[in-house]
Amino acid sequence: MEILYDIPILGLVFQFLGYLVEVLPRIAPGILAGATPIALGAMCGILCERSGVVNIGIEGMMLTGAFVGYATASVVAGMVPDTAGTLVFGLTLPLVAAVVTAVAASVALAALHAWLSISVRADQIISGTIINIAALGLTSYLNRLVGSGLGGGGRFSEFEPPAALVELPVVGWIFEAFLAQGPLAMSVIIIVIVMQVLLFRSRWGLRTRAVGEHPKAADTVGINVIRLRYRNVVLGGVLAGLAGAYLTLEATGTFQNGMTAGRGFIALAAVIFGRWTPIGALLAALLFAGSERLGVSIGLRPPDGQLGDLLAGIPNQFYAALPYVITIVILAGVVGRSIPPAAVGRPYEKESTA
Repeated sequence: MEILYDIPILGLVFQFLGYLVEVLPRIAPGILAGATPIALGAMCGILCERSGVVNIGIEGMMLTGAFVGYATASVVAGMVPDTAGTLVFGLTLPLVAAVVTAVAASVALAALHAWLSISVRADQIISGTIINIAALGLTSYLNRLVGSGLGGGGRFSEFEPPAALVELPVVGWIFEAFLAQGPLAMSVIIIVIVMQVLLFRSRWGLRTRAVGEHPKAADTVGINVIRLRYRNVVLGGVLAGLAGAYLTLEATGTFQNGMTAGRGFIALAAVIFGRWTPIGALLAALLFAGSERLGVSIGLRPPDGQLGDLLAGIPNQFYAALPYVITIVILAGVVGRSIPPAAVGRPYEKESTA
């Protein structure tokens, strides 16, 4: 292997691949953790766009869910004397209440977006933009207003997989990556698989895809286009709320202004890169999160040799921006090749039977 490293220029590529093989088992749990909010947001986007509704308000829904969940956990923790988790994942009443309210807040915004987009037939891009701007401003204001009085309500703990499973040769690190997680991160795999099966192997999935491709044809065979779009947009709000709850109740245990940091928009990029399929979007989310974790790993422990000298000369700000750079590059290469649902973004008005 050392011989390959000595090849001019190409040797740097081999060094980088060798470095990836070395660090991947160590950063794999962090990759799935980082991909969780992006993947959940992407599932929200798939539900909406497969139904024919553009939802760029995912960022605002996630941020609202994050703040409401954190605030609820803090308030309930102050009301309950003992908040020590006695069950798996450190489950407590404040955390359960926080997840429920985070989802409810996001669903409320999703219902607003559905009403504006489907019933009012307003511009769907503007509707999502309004939600993003309002969520950013309102959560920042409320956090400044009451944030100092919120002490937090704890956070979910990670599951500890059996040592015998983690120590298996070759595949042990894969089990650790998927099992050494909290409940919200672990649920992503289940949600993605269920959505993939339902979307392409169920009557609901067939109807959803029909409404997103040709709503008039779907209407003529008895599918209620308006009701199905409402239902799917609201269900998407549930997933966006879980993404926001993950940020404050599992990843950090606290709230910061604008803490979604563009993850809602990266989720939309994952939808496009994944060609509007749940599994494809999950792989895209893992790619974005992996680039972020790799940048952190390079900053803390760069590779040896010429590659390490080269990477050490790159400013740390570049590694922080790497996921967003990859998003732009992927969108530039994929947009135009990925074909969205034909009726996405087009309001539907049921024809009069008179």
